This record gives sequence, C-alpha cells and structure tokens, in this order.
Amino acid sequence: MGKDSKSKDAGAKAKGKGKQAGGGSEENVSKGKGKSGKASDGLGTCTYVKARHILCEKQGKINEAYQKLQDGWLSNGDKVPPAEFAKVASEYSECPSGKKGGDLGWFPRGKMAGPFQDVAFATPIGATSAPFKSTHGYHIILSEGRKN
Repeated sequence: MGKDSKSKDAGAKAKGKGKQAGGGSEENVSKGKGKSGKASDGLGTCTYVKARHILCEKQGKINEAYQKLQDGWLSNGDKVPPAEFAKVASEYSECPSGKKGGDLGWFPRGKMAGPFQDVAFATPIGATSAPFKSTHGYHIILSEGRKN
C-alpha cells in the first residue's frame, strides 16, 4: 500500500472516530489549503516543514487569536510577520512552545499527527492557516519554511 492510500485511509478513519472537527473546521482547512491543492502546487512533496503554531483547548480562544491575526494582517491580505505571530502565540497558546512564540522548528513528515501534519505540509511558506481541530485541540499554523 503506497503513501497516498495510507493517508486517505487514515483520514477516513479519523473522520469516523471524530478526530477531525465536523463541518465548520473541514471548511476552514479546505478554504485555504485543501488536500486537493497538494498535487497541483507541489506543496505536498517536501520532507521537512518549519512552522509556528498556536494551540488552544477551546475553540473560542483559538478564534480570538485568529481574529487578532485577522485584524492586524490577514483582513488586508497581508502575511503575518513571524515576530508578530510569535507575540500572539505567546499570549494565546496553551502549548509549551507558546513560550517560544509557538516555534516548532523543523519537523519531518510523519512526526505530527493527522490533521496537524496535513495542514502544516499544505500551508504555503509565509502563510497562516485557518483555525482547525486535531486530537490535541485547536490550532493555527504559520509556515516558515520547507525542505527535502
């Protein structure tokens, strides 16, 4: 079984077990970086991603953080500068990485779980994902780099 069929099977299993958020979050993920975009834009071909993230247990809190990013940059079509994303991460993130501005450094494909990996590897460099849900809570990702 190839990588593609495994990821499709894993995605189907995760949906069946409620690991991904229902309706609204699937819309958010597909709004910016859907799985269908991977093949045409080449984003799914890299081996490593460098990213920052914000993690919140409650959807309301992640939405507040996203609104702050929207008000400052995203609503104008601008990209969020990493230093500014780091400030929001320090304020809102409930992950230990929040103290480091949400910095996760470089991580390989296969290290992060399901939806987080999908969004991290599909988000273009410099772009910020819409809020989405994983087994750990609600996230926003800022992609800072990718390499093979």
